[in-house]
Amino acid sequence: MHFYQYEIRLRARKRGFHLISDEIISVAKGISEIKSGMMQVFIKHTSASLTINENWDPTVRADFERHFNKMVPENAPYYEHNYEGSDDMPAHLKSSLLGSSVTIPITNGKPNTGTWQGIYLCEHRNADTGRNLIISLWGI
Repeated sequence: MHFYQYEIRLRARKRGFHLISDEIISVAKGISEIKSGMMQVFIKHTSASLTINENWDPTVRADFERHFNKMVPENAPYYEHNYEGSDDMPAHLKSSLLGSSVTIPITNGKPNTGTWQGIYLCEHRNADTGRNLIISLWGI
Protein backbone atom coordinates (compact mmCIF):
# COMPACT_ATOMS: atom_id res chain seq x y z
CA MET A 1 0.00 0.00 0.00
CA HIS A 2 1.28 3.44 -0.93
CA PHE A 3 0.28 6.72 0.70
CA TYR A 4 1.44 10.16 -0.43
CA GLN A 5 0.39 13.60 0.68
CA TYR A 6 1.30 16.99 -0.76
CA GLU A 7 0.38 20.53 0.17
CA ILE A 8 0.45 23.18 -2.53
CA ARG A 9 -0.38 26.84 -2.72
CA LEU A 10 -2.15 27.87 -5.89
CA ARG A 11 -1.42 31.30 -7.33
CA ALA A 12 -4.05 33.99 -6.81
CA ARG A 13 -6.85 33.93 -9.34
CA LYS A 14 -9.74 36.23 -10.11
CA ARG A 15 -13.24 35.29 -9.11
CA GLY A 16 -14.58 32.46 -11.26
CA PHE A 17 -14.14 28.79 -12.11
CA HIS A 18 -10.61 27.71 -13.06
CA LEU A 19 -9.22 24.39 -14.31
CA ILE A 20 -6.44 23.18 -12.00
CA SER A 21 -6.13 19.48 -12.97
CA ASP A 22 -2.67 19.86 -14.52
CA GLU A 23 -1.31 21.77 -11.51
CA ILE A 24 -2.51 19.03 -9.17
CA ILE A 25 -1.08 16.17 -11.24
CA SER A 26 2.27 17.96 -11.67
CA VAL A 27 2.69 18.03 -7.88
CA ALA A 28 1.31 14.53 -7.16
CA LYS A 29 4.44 12.67 -8.29
CA GLY A 30 3.53 9.50 -6.36
CA ILE A 31 0.49 8.90 -8.53
CA SER A 32 2.61 6.94 -11.04
CA GLU A 33 3.33 4.35 -8.32
CA ILE A 34 -0.35 3.53 -7.76
CA LYS A 35 -1.99 0.85 -9.90
CA SER A 36 -5.38 1.02 -8.18
CA GLY A 37 -6.31 3.65 -5.64
CA MET A 38 -7.79 7.04 -4.86
CA MET A 39 -6.83 10.71 -4.93
CA GLN A 40 -8.50 13.24 -2.70
CA VAL A 41 -7.99 16.98 -3.16
CA PHE A 42 -9.05 19.20 -0.23
CA ILE A 43 -9.12 23.01 -0.15
CA LYS A 44 -8.22 24.66 3.17
CA HIS A 45 -10.57 27.63 2.80
CA THR A 46 -14.21 28.53 3.45
CA SER A 47 -14.75 30.98 0.59
CA ALA A 48 -13.52 28.83 -2.31
CA SER A 49 -14.43 25.31 -3.34
CA LEU A 50 -13.62 22.41 -5.65
CA THR A 51 -15.71 20.51 -8.16
CA ILE A 52 -15.31 18.32 -11.23
CA ASN A 53 -16.87 19.29 -14.53
CA GLU A 54 -16.31 20.10 -18.23
CA ASN A 55 -12.62 20.61 -19.04
CA TRP A 56 -12.77 21.59 -22.71
CA ASP A 57 -15.21 24.44 -23.37
CA PRO A 58 -14.42 27.58 -21.29
CA THR A 59 -17.97 28.87 -21.74
CA VAL A 60 -19.08 26.20 -19.25
CA ARG A 61 -16.93 27.83 -16.55
CA ALA A 62 -18.28 31.28 -17.45
CA ASP A 63 -21.85 29.96 -17.28
CA PHE A 64 -21.12 28.42 -13.86
CA GLU A 65 -19.98 31.82 -12.57
CA ARG A 66 -23.04 33.63 -13.94
CA HIS A 67 -25.43 31.00 -12.59
CA PHE A 68 -23.92 30.91 -9.09
CA ASN A 69 -23.98 34.72 -8.92
CA LYS A 70 -27.72 34.67 -9.68
CA MET A 71 -28.40 31.75 -7.37
CA VAL A 72 -26.42 33.25 -4.44
CA PRO A 73 -26.47 37.05 -4.85
CA GLU A 74 -24.39 39.64 -3.06
CA ASN A 75 -25.95 42.17 -0.68
CA ALA A 76 -28.95 40.06 0.30
CA PRO A 77 -30.75 42.08 2.98
CA TYR A 78 -30.87 39.11 5.38
CA TYR A 79 -27.06 38.54 5.48
CA GLU A 80 -25.65 39.40 8.90
CA HIS A 81 -22.07 38.39 8.09
CA ASN A 82 -21.13 41.34 5.90
CA TYR A 83 -18.12 43.04 7.51
CA GLU A 84 -15.61 41.29 5.21
CA GLY A 85 -17.19 42.65 2.03
CA SER A 86 -20.31 42.05 -0.02
CA ASP A 87 -18.74 38.99 -1.69
CA ASP A 88 -17.81 37.18 1.54
CA MET A 89 -21.09 35.66 2.75
CA PRO A 90 -22.08 34.56 -0.78
CA ALA A 91 -18.62 32.98 -1.06
CA HIS A 92 -19.24 30.92 2.09
CA LEU A 93 -22.62 29.76 0.77
CA LYS A 94 -21.24 28.86 -2.68
CA SER A 95 -18.38 26.97 -1.04
CA SER A 96 -20.82 24.92 1.03
CA LEU A 97 -22.96 24.15 -2.01
CA LEU A 98 -20.01 22.86 -4.05
CA GLY A 99 -17.84 21.39 -1.30
CA SER A 100 -14.28 21.45 -0.05
CA SER A 101 -12.97 18.25 -1.65
CA VAL A 102 -13.12 15.96 -4.65
CA THR A 103 -12.19 12.27 -4.79
CA ILE A 104 -11.00 10.63 -8.00
CA PRO A 105 -10.09 6.99 -8.68
CA ILE A 106 -6.52 6.24 -9.77
CA THR A 107 -5.99 3.49 -12.35
CA ASN A 108 -2.55 2.50 -13.66
CA GLY A 109 -0.85 5.63 -12.34
CA LYS A 110 -3.35 8.16 -13.72
CA PRO A 111 -6.57 9.83 -12.59
CA ASN A 112 -9.45 7.78 -13.97
CA THR A 113 -11.71 10.63 -15.03
CA GLY A 114 -14.06 10.93 -17.96
CA THR A 115 -12.81 12.33 -21.26
CA TRP A 116 -14.20 15.81 -20.62
CA GLN A 117 -13.73 16.02 -16.84
CA GLY A 118 -11.39 18.37 -15.04
CA ILE A 119 -10.92 19.70 -11.51
CA TYR A 120 -12.11 23.26 -10.96
CA LEU A 121 -10.95 25.72 -8.36
CA CYS A 122 -14.11 27.69 -7.70
CA GLU A 123 -12.91 31.11 -6.52
CA HIS A 124 -15.83 32.91 -4.95
CA ARG A 125 -14.09 36.07 -3.68
CA ASN A 126 -13.31 39.18 -5.72
CA ALA A 127 -9.76 39.36 -4.37
CA ASP A 128 -7.69 36.37 -3.32
CA THR A 129 -4.06 35.88 -2.34
CA GLY A 130 -3.81 32.21 -3.32
CA ARG A 131 -5.39 29.00 -2.09
CA ASN A 132 -3.92 26.01 -0.22
CA LEU A 133 -4.74 22.45 -1.24
CA ILE A 134 -3.95 19.08 0.32
CA ILE A 135 -3.56 16.26 -2.21
CA SER A 136 -3.73 12.75 -0.74
CA LEU A 137 -3.04 9.62 -2.77
CA TRP A 138 -3.41 6.03 -1.61
CA GLY A 139 -3.57 2.63 -3.18
CA ILE A 140 -1.66 -0.43 -4.32
